[in-house]
Amino acid sequence: MRTVLHEAAELGQSVWLDTISRDLILSGGLERWIEQGVVGVTTNPSIFEQAIANTKDYDGEIAAMAREGREAAEIYEVLTLREVGSAADILRPVHERTRGLDGYVSLEVNPLLASDRESTVSEAKRLFAALDRPNVMIKIPATPEGVEALEDCIAAGVNVNSTLIFSEAQYASVAEGYIRGLEARALQRLPLAVASVASVFVSRVDTAVDKLLAARGETALLGRTAIEGIRATYRRFRDIFSGPRWDVLAGPARGARVQRPLWASTGTKNPAYSDVLYLETLIGPDTVNTVPPKTLTAFLDHGRAERTLDAAPDGTLAKRLAELGIDLDAVCSTLLSDGLSAFESSFRSLLLAIEEKMRP
Repeated sequence: MRTVLHEAAELGQSVWLDTISRDLILSGGLERWIEQGVVGVTTNPSIFEQAIANTKDYDGEIAAMAREGREAAEIYEVLTLREVGSAADILRPVHERTRGLDGYVSLEVNPLLASDRESTVSEAKRLFAALDRPNVMIKIPATPEGVEALEDCIAAGVNVNSTLIFSEAQYASVAEGYIRGLEARALQRLPLAVASVASVFVSRVDTAVDKLLAARGETALLGRTAIEGIRATYRRFRDIFSGPRWDVLAGPARGARVQRPLWASTGTKNPAYSDVLYLETLIGPDTVNTVPPKTLTAFLDHGRAERTLDAAPDGTLAKRLAELGIDLDAVCSTLLSDGLSAFESSFRSLLLAIEEKMRP
């Protein structure tokens, strides 16, 4: 079955599915997505809260583990490791067929550790070892401490999905951290085949900036900020992963791969915009787009795959935002804080839900 996802792949973009659940795995749903061109899966605490807390699919296992005397946090880890491991096993043929480019499943570290470098590294190493599969990535929020943890994890050979990136500057710090991690491995003469992606969030930027624009009556600029920012970030990516420094790592003797930018939060939140806006406008080589099921279904139905990322960013937009008193850096900083808070809230809510399900 040839779909628009295969056409996007021919243009250099991999499409991953942004969800996981027991039903998706047991029903054969993940295999059906793979047949249509999906080549990876991402998860986060909010996704697991939806899957575990808001369904009865796990109630029997939770009750059984509670009778064994296990705590809620341990039960959470058992369930999430099992689901991620199962999905990774299903995607293993994709990983082998693409020679390690795709076929990954991501699992996030405890979001409560986002400001603790050492604990994040320890947790990432432990989860990566527990899953014991080459096609898993550990998600680490791109806080300043998280970028340092990314560097340490790459140096240790742990695949990393650096997440909650909202600005070009934040992205650049993540990419530099990845390269420093590879350089540390190179100094130890260790293999550089460590996989990583940098998850840059899209629609949340438009949602935040559009509110500020609408309040100022600037309706002509609505829905433009996120795409302009992504295109600028993509140009930064191509600059960072080129030149003598990168060539030393990527040459035949080393064989390092670029840390691909991954476009996250690509479901359209504003009903006035196309339901495939953040897919059709963000296609280009060496990229990933992780997509929720509803948006992916829409893209398969009426989306078009064309190389669109190379369009030059409109420099006048940033200037106009500044003239209007909209501080994009401040907006992105707030989005990072809000994103961390949302994941922490989902994590705590999930543990509370498990505790509730543990009761006889």
